Formats: sequence, C-alpha cells, structure tokens
Amino acid sequence: MWRMTCRRKAVCYTLSHMELLAQALPWIQIVISVALSGLILLQRSGAELGGAFGGGDGGGGAAYTRRGFEKIMFVTTIALGVAFIAASFVALFLGR
Repeated sequence: MWRMTCRRKAVCYTLSHMELLAQALPWIQIVISVALSGLILLQRSGAELGGAFGGGDGGGGAAYTRRGFEKIMFVTTIALGVAFIAASFVALFLGR
C-alpha cells in the first residue's frame, strides 16, 4: 500500500488542505468578481453614447494615454481578470 509522506521542509498538501480550498474558493471568486465589476464601472468610458449611434468618440481621434491612478486601475483590472480566470480553472479541476 502506497503511503504519502511529507518531509519537514517540503510542501505537502493533504486532503484537508484541498477541502479547505474547495470551500473557500467560491467566496474568493465572489470577492474577485465584485472588485472586478467595481473597477470596470469606475473606469473612464472610451466611447460616449453618441458613439453607439455613429457619432464621434469625443476624443478627436487622438490616442489616449492612461496616467497615474487610472493606469493603476487599468492594470489592477487586468490582474483581477486573470485571477478570476485562474480561480475558475482551479474550481473546475477541484470538481466544484
């Protein structure tokens, strides 16, 4: 019979660790999704309502560069999106 042994300095994930992760994962996904939705809603819209009806975007066709806090929000939104996708794959592999 095969028995899993853990060394003192090695990382060892037991069944209880996986059960804890499986129970915490939905809550982690909820927190990430709420934060992601909030950041998306706080960001400046690139196209105004007139853009939906064929109007201009109000920027005069110039490229827009994010600076300061807006850039931090943009990068954080991307990071949270990647974290949400990773958490979804982990949930898929855990079978929940």
